[in-house]
Amino acid sequence: MNIHQEKFPVFDYYPFDLKIFQNTDKIQFDTPITLFCGENGTGKSTLLKAIAIRCGIHIWQDDTGLRHEPNPYEEDLYKTITVQWADDPVPGSFFGSQIFSHFSKILEEWAVNDVKMLNYFGGKSLVTQSHGQSLMSYFQSRYSIKGIYFLDEPETALSPSSLIELLNLLIKISHQGHAQFIIVTHSPLLLACPSSRIYNFDNPVIEPINYEDTEYYKIYKTFMNRPDQFIKNPGLPSQKSSHCA
Repeated sequence: MNIHQEKFPVFDYYPFDLKIFQNTDKIQFDTPITLFCGENGTGKSTLLKAIAIRCGIHIWQDDTGLRHEPNPYEEDLYKTITVQWADDPVPGSFFGSQIFSHFSKILEEWAVNDVKMLNYFGGKSLVTQSHGQSLMSYFQSRYSIKGIYFLDEPETALSPSSLIELLNLLIKISHQGHAQFIIVTHSPLLLACPSSRIYNFDNPVIEPINYEDTEYYKIYKTFMNRPDQFIKNPGLPSQKSSHCA
């Protein structure tokens, strides 16, 4: 994938004002699983969406919301990148928590008229399961199909045990050779995926980074060993308390 700065319409509006996009010319996706990590606002999800659009993946979005200061360039990064396929293009999907919420409700409406629709997702209604259970049902069914898959922070509604289940599912599917994943995540559990490439968005250029060098790994490891270094203790509560009469 190439970023063409000469096609940037402006340099003072997001996302084109980000130095990381101004300084990065090329990113390689030659592993079954690629992970984006970095602080909020560094452009991870924006680039993920741009690549997905360039790969021909439709992203459902709710365009009804009004903005006090609309940005006419916010969704235009895809116009300035190109994607080269190693083989023929394949279909796929884009996952985001909000998108999935709408999808599960629409699927439920379809199932009212044709309950067999649920067979594609484990035979159970996605809305009657817990959010984490419904996500895993979706992942297990959708990713068995050949394609390229984009995930934007899938850890949002998953417990640690479910995250490990997702991690092992990704490893299993990637070994089968029919799917490629590009994932934005803050989870050190998902970042631990073996044989994946991690791209760091916290520097002026998008570059690969080793798992143990990521800030997520360092922070979580230090926190688990010494939580007292992170927790601010305002002191014990006063013995006096007020009561409503």
